[in-house]
Amino acid sequence: MTNSEYDRLRSESPQRAHRALFDEYCAYVYAIAAGKLKLCGSREDIEECVSDIFASVYRSCERASSGQGDLKPLVGTIAKRTSIDFYRKLIVRYGTTVSVEDESVSQLKTETDIEAEHDRSELRRQVIAEVEKLGEPDSHIIIQQYFNGLTLKEIAAGLSMTEAAVQKRSIRAREKLRKAFMLSGITG
Repeated sequence: MTNSEYDRLRSESPQRAHRALFDEYCAYVYAIAAGKLKLCGSREDIEECVSDIFASVYRSCERASSGQGDLKPLVGTIAKRTSIDFYRKLIVRYGTTVSVEDESVSQLKTETDIEAEHDRSELRRQVIAEVEKLGEPDSHIIIQQYFNGLTLKEIAAGLSMTEAAVQKRSIRAREKLRKAFMLSGITG
């Protein structure tokens, strides 16, 4: 949105101009605020900061002279500065001392995420290996039911079996898996 577009909308209806500006830049502003406040603020804090940002943007647009330029740089600058100010207020309020730009925190989070993802993928690999040991059609039933989210009726139609037969095979297969997981030490 450009200054001239905003001015035109504002001359018709200030509320429509504010709504259009909000709709255009809400995701952009939220991303900036969340990026600055994610380590010390809650979702409510981020939303409050976004509200403060748009209040400042509206005031700046009312004072600014008309022009042909895009409003995005203005909105971005106000969002960054307001988010940093809000961050400082949160530090005082909650006593948090973690820097927004602290690389050790993001590094720690990244290493933790990688480790957790590795654990999940290893568990997933073990579970799939146990499911495949069931043989057909039991492994197919379990995969379709729990990994692909199909209903028993849909699975039965695909296998040319009755729904009751698929249900019984599913129950037996789950019992076999439960025992196999206990023997393998798989917990989840």
